[in-house]
Amino acid sequence: MCDTCGCGQGEPSILKPGEENSHTHTHDGETHTHSNGDHHPHDHSHDHQHGHTHDHTHDHSHDHSRKVEIEQDVLGKNNLLAERNRGFFEAKNILALNLVSSPGSGKTSLLERTIKEMGKEIPFYIVEGDQQTMNDANRIAEAGAPVVQVNTGEGCHLDADMVNKAVKKLEVADKAVLMIENVGNLVCPAMFDLGESSRVVIISTTEGEDKPLKYPYMFRSSNLCIINKTDLLPYLDFDVEKTKEFALQVNPDLQFIELSVKSGEGMDQWYSWLKKQI
Repeated sequence: MCDTCGCGQGEPSILKPGEENSHTHTHDGETHTHSNGDHHPHDHSHDHQHGHTHDHTHDHSHDHSRKVEIEQDVLGKNNLLAERNRGFFEAKNILALNLVSSPGSGKTSLLERTIKEMGKEIPFYIVEGDQQTMNDANRIAEAGAPVVQVNTGEGCHLDADMVNKAVKKLEVADKAVLMIENVGNLVCPAMFDLGESSRVVIISTTEGEDKPLKYPYMFRSSNLCIINKTDLLPYLDFDVEKTKEFALQVNPDLQFIELSVKSGEGMDQWYSWLKKQI
């Protein structure tokens, strides 16, 4: 288990569209290749019997301090690799954006429209993060951008090592824009620096105005807040100004863009912000 956030820990799969039916993975020091994408369990357990008993009485007073030590170690290693990623991006003039949100806020739809409308002007490369499936990567590939899918399994966030491996597989060109669509989650991804140039948090009008107060660290660590699905405002009780007010309470420097990926309203502001970052 990941002692930092409580999610499962395992080897993520990093695939390009079309590779999901043939992959190789390692298991207990052995390499296994499957042609249909199925995982086959390998039983390496051994039955040991002992003719004596053990006294398992322990003092657990040290458990909390040990957990803190492990958490610091996990985040410390991640931050070190994140700085290496950042140095790599800066050396190659790559703008790396970490897109974070709750599930269903519209990250993938935003990327699709952005690629279709700005792809001829800006070279986009995409890293898709999900627990399972190639669904989002396939959508991005159809939109016309190079993409790799990182499936985290039981994991609830991307980390710097996953991004490092994904970028190597993606072979991102110099002076490109790397969009990292994180796993849909406003908690754990906030803790993990990926080496990004900026963090973009997306909230939709179908969510509550108090999201910035409920998930303050995510909004505090973000540079831009996109408020999506503004075309639905006439049918909802969502208060845009109150949302901004709450967000500014936790991050006074946060910028905002209101848009609708569906109607296209406000997308020009998003494109202008992108160009300024480049």
